[in-house]
Amino acid sequence: MSKPAKTYADQIALLQSRNMFFRQIADAPHFLANISYYRLKGYWWEMQDDKVNHHFRDQSYFEDVIDLYNFDRHLRLIVFNAIERIEISLRTKLIYHLSHGYGTEWYLNPSLFDNPKEFALFVSKVYMDMGRSSEEFIIKHFQNHPTEHPESWKSLEVLTLGSLSKLYQNIKHQLPEKNIIAREFGLYNQKYLTSWLISITVIRNIIAHHSRLWNRVLINKYDWPPSTPKPLLSYIPDNNQRRKIFPLLSAILYMNNEISPGNSIKQELIDLFNKFPQIHISRMGFPNNWQNEALWQ
Repeated sequence: MSKPAKTYADQIALLQSRNMFFRQIADAPHFLANISYYRLKGYWWEMQDDKVNHHFRDQSYFEDVIDLYNFDRHLRLIVFNAIERIEISLRTKLIYHLSHGYGTEWYLNPSLFDNPKEFALFVSKVYMDMGRSSEEFIIKHFQNHPTEHPESWKSLEVLTLGSLSKLYQNIKHQLPEKNIIAREFGLYNQKYLTSWLISITVIRNIIAHHSRLWNRVLINKYDWPPSTPKPLLSYIPDNNQRRKIFPLLSAILYMNNEISPGNSIKQELIDLFNKFPQIHISRMGFPNNWQNEALWQ
């Protein structure tokens, strides 16, 4: 049987019955009217000392939950900006290197790809995405050149990071352009770029759906390079450490330093941490000495 809907007053009373405190209880209905009770649950989960009966530890305040929510919202905006740069750079590099090596319609050449099934799915998707696109350059192409395939700089422009990552993954390993692109992202081997891109796509989708990034457990596994041309981390994160966002966030920062030197992403993150000193970033996998890492200095 489904639970009955609760008014804002009922929600507040329920939280109070579970040992949640309010500094300004008069403001609580406003927050609950604009951020759903169910969404906030992810932010107060760690405040509970009894997760079965949903009882909160002493000194658990609703306003601290709102602060944590706002911290996470700002964090998602910063990380999304960083991922956008990676997506645009990946698209640009794919178009440039593969077009010069194999012609402007290379993305339709099955001989360049490892998995025929994945290639067929990709071609179907790219044409579906172009069919749905309202971009003027796509519309004009099919109006002016109805019998010609769009050049890669048109077709790939409508693809998401997920589709671009799968496209890169399926490019044959022996093609030199695949390693060239990896090196331009600061990695010696295409294997690690493929792995990072797939995981970064997961983060991008979490953010796009406005889901919680703070204290997120990452289920998908990714590889970690034993060495990089420039400092990354002084250790190789184990699989348990990679379940938290710090290693992947470091990878995102590292890639941004390669493709966008002088970017402000690291400083924006540090400023955010300083603005919310009460937030435990260790819950995101940040080690005690994270600021001593060359990448983060």
